[in-house]
Amino acid sequence: MPDITTETVAHLANLARIGLTPDEIEKLTGQLGVILESIAKVSEVATADIPATSHPIPLSNVYRPDVVGETLSVEEALSGAPEHDGSRFKVSAILGEEQ
Repeated sequence: MPDITTETVAHLANLARIGLTPDEIEKLTGQLGVILESIAKVSEVATADIPATSHPIPLSNVYRPDVVGETLSVEEALSGAPEHDGSRFKVSAILGEEQ
């Protein structure tokens, strides 16, 4: 496996348009080296007969039928509204002039 050098990190930062200080490049060089070593260790023990997983517990979506049910009439929906114009809720403006 190729070693991560400060030149490699500086080159990658340049490609990504990320400005890094020499101290940051030095720190990231060590951190990226550790990450690559960890990936290599996992790759050594990973076998073809073990499927890749994204979650340790199998998940499934729970769906219910999309059935039209009872709905409120316009009068019922507006009955508890502080203000309405007969068919819509009335709300005061929140943007613009101060109130």
